[in-house]
Amino acid sequence: MEEPLISRRVYVERLRKYQHTDVIKVITGIRRSGKSTLMRLFIRELLNQGVPAARIVHINFSLMEYDRLRDYRTCYALIRERMPASGRVSVFLDEVQMVESWEKAVNSLHAEGRSDICLTGSNAWLLSSELSTLLSGRYVEIPILPLSFREYLDFAPLAPAEDGPQEDKPLPDREEQFRRYLKFGGFPGVSKLPQDNETVNGYLAGIFNTVIVKDVLARHPVQDVKMFEQLVKFLCQNTGNLVSPANIAGFISSQGRGIAVKAATVSRYLDLLEKAYIVYPSPRYDIKGKELLKTLAKYYVVDTGLRNMLLGYGDADLGHLIETLVYFELRRRGFQVFTGKHYDREIDFFAVRQDRRVYYQVALSMLDEGVRERELAPLRSVKDNYDKIVLTMDRTFITDYAGIRLVNILDFLMEDY
Repeated sequence: MEEPLISRRVYVERLRKYQHTDVIKVITGIRRSGKSTLMRLFIRELLNQGVPAARIVHINFSLMEYDRLRDYRTCYALIRERMPASGRVSVFLDEVQMVESWEKAVNSLHAEGRSDICLTGSNAWLLSSELSTLLSGRYVEIPILPLSFREYLDFAPLAPAEDGPQEDKPLPDREEQFRRYLKFGGFPGVSKLPQDNETVNGYLAGIFNTVIVKDVLARHPVQDVKMFEQLVKFLCQNTGNLVSPANIAGFISSQGRGIAVKAATVSRYLDLLEKAYIVYPSPRYDIKGKELLKTLAKYYVVDTGLRNMLLGYGDADLGHLIETLVYFELRRRGFQVFTGKHYDREIDFFAVRQDRRVYYQVALSMLDEGVRERELAPLRSVKDNYDKIVLTMDRTFITDYAGIRLVNILDFLMEDY
């Protein structure tokens, strides 16, 4: 019996917007983040709309059944074989990057004008320059992330307690669920596991190692694997800190390696990690000058559970974990996310979307007067009319500081968007 699918409404709605168009939908994101499930959810929606199963072609190239389909000609032939002789067809190709020159098959299907095409892939090389050239202006990327906290609450009841299933005990309250989410992260598969360190760590280590081997090393061999591993750990330890390839190279070189690390090498390795969707950048934006700054950026690991697995729970650094949650929540909501610079002051996030611009500060607590003034000062210094919000774990009757809103982080994570 097939496992029931729990909807990821936001992503399904984004796919729905491009239904009945000739725009190719490309679902991207780190492995095990739910791309295949999203594709199955949308197929289920088509069936519920009355689309005949015969007009849906679905191929998952990670299955052994399709192991022989490793070049674009055989791939194209199988798709055409499964298509009815006439009429519109919805074509779903899962992990399509496993087919050599797959973009040629997709380009031909698109040019024939009968196919509503949706693809998934686990690294950004899927959107290579060759694809961009062949399909320029005809595809849209739909990036998917591990579960948001709201989505996690849909999945969380599946998670057994740390000492095994306890049907007679009530489900954990929201505060407890948030602690689990912060600790173990939002990969959908984690919710089905016993919630103990050893079990979850083993699962997350498997995801991380698979991404490194299949999406990085197999595609772009790394000359210095030890240095690559040091870079990943450095980024985890320096979440929320401004860094540059030059100062990262200097730090790693100082760790008794005996050889100097070049900034150019760090830049290349950072690019590999970004393309494998392991880390995401928050570039600096000069609010006064209204320009993107090329030096220094912050980097966030895609999932707090993954970061905890790599560093250990003794170095959890709660403030930076929560900052990570906010960063990815803003990305889920369609914002470009920058680190704001206003003269000599720093604003954690300047979030930009076509319809909105918002400044965010993230603080565990604002109850201490010194902390409160430190967090409010950068926002007060900006004199424009965009929303200014401080996100905190506090729950008090104070919700506003002279126009700067104070919002509880859990309430923020539960907002509709």
